[in-house]
Amino acid sequence: MASLIAAAASAADKRIALRAGLTGGTIQRLPGAINPLTAKLIQQIGFDGVYVSGGAFSAALGLPDIGLTTLTEVVAHSQQIAGVTDLPVLIDADTGFGEPMSAARTVLAAEDAGIAGLHLEDQVNPKRCGHLDGKAIVSTDEMVRRLRAAVTARRDPNFVVCARTDAAGIEGLDAAIERAKAYADAGADLIFTEALRTEADFEAFRGAVDVPLLANMTEFGKSKLVPAQILQDIGYNAVIYPVTTLRLAMGAIEAGLREIHASGTQEGLVDQMQTRSRLYELLEYERYNEFDSGVFNFTLGGNQ
Repeated sequence: MASLIAAAASAADKRIALRAGLTGGTIQRLPGAINPLTAKLIQQIGFDGVYVSGGAFSAALGLPDIGLTTLTEVVAHSQQIAGVTDLPVLIDADTGFGEPMSAARTVLAAEDAGIAGLHLEDQVNPKRCGHLDGKAIVSTDEMVRRLRAAVTARRDPNFVVCARTDAAGIEGLDAAIERAKAYADAGADLIFTEALRTEADFEAFRGAVDVPLLANMTEFGKSKLVPAQILQDIGYNAVIYPVTTLRLAMGAIEAGLREIHASGTQEGLVDQMQTRSRLYELLEYERYNEFDSGVFNFTLGGNQ
């Protein structure tokens, strides 16, 4: 029953797929999943991978994105998501949750959880959202030590270690490029430069850095929302949409709750909801009947 209640692809296969995708010439699109059910939908629609945002996770806990979540919380949440999808899962590991030794432990925990890769950033610990002002970053040497610890710790050579730099908004684009080169030399497989503003900024990075690059297309931030095809044409290898699903969900939830509060019923909202039958289809209820008719022994009529 393992292939039914868990992902069919092994963690090793997912890591191989992520690495192959980063060098395959087609940009890898990784929407953020706020829970395992969202990850199943991301796979069903046909995306290339799943992203787990630290900002979205902390927000779901009712916390701001200022480094309040812990290694064990983030990994446990990410493991649940990775367990239901055959897609590779890339996670936000903040600064590695401490000193370089903590970054090494973070990699080991992520590997054990079936995750395909993670990114570490060069902010001072505790960090803050990359699209907020007032950030502070560590020295290049300190971030290099953080990355080397992570790269050295991994047991699966296909586990992707991505280096995120927040230097563009603090030290300028040229300084961020120099940091990206140093991080690549330290063993980073993928570079993520936060809060680039224009297509020209993305082009400058692609022209200066030889390793695969990741773009962050988050809403309401400092970056222009560049379509995936244009990012691919520039030469980017991956793009994340980290908080999009959370914002879509919370926008709909707030509107719905206000409607119920005002009118006393959800009757006017039903046509905006995912139906019961669609939910059960996504959950693959009927496949469970192949194993135990006592688990699934009913049918749905109409558009419930």
